[in-house]
Amino acid sequence: MSDERVKPYIQAAAEEMEMAVQYLDDSLAHIRAGKASTRILDGVQVEYYGGMVPLSNVSTITTPDAKTIVIQPWEKALIPIIEKAILISDVGITPSNNGENIRLCIPPLTEERRRQLVKTSGGLVEDAKISIRNARREAIDGLKKEQKNGLPEDVEKDGEAEVQKVHDKYVKKVEELFAAKEKEIMTV
Repeated sequence: MSDERVKPYIQAAAEEMEMAVQYLDDSLAHIRAGKASTRILDGVQVEYYGGMVPLSNVSTITTPDAKTIVIQPWEKALIPIIEKAILISDVGITPSNNGENIRLCIPPLTEERRRQLVKTSGGLVEDAKISIRNARREAIDGLKKEQKNGLPEDVEKDGEAEVQKVHDKYVKKVEELFAAKEKEIMTV
């Protein structure tokens, strides 16, 4: 790869692929796998002084054991607001409070629900792979345009091979994330 016109395409593709992997990792973290994780509450927004803020901005969230999430609001007046926010979110767990904090008891997953979650995860994985393939295609299209503008064919082909290597690396990362999530979901 002696031509400097090739590097920007490979770099742009790698950045797009990295973003797809990060997005997948974040999306998979929100899928409840039968054990308590504070990340399932990442999307919960709470009304606080006239604005909507993330739950983690108004409380301390902990997991004292594998089946419980405890939310300790910084102000007692927030307890009913936080409960309502959890109920209307897609978390799917009914909160209970003791006047001091809010508890979420994570119910065990049925076999059918586990399979459904694996299927949902698989869909997210497929979306990530599509994003990675699109980034590869854009890079290769860019290299072909450079070839029309005078880039030597062998340099263009080397660039394509490099883009393919980057593509393969990120697809492998995606498959590793999926394997780990599938194991987490199916482990009783």
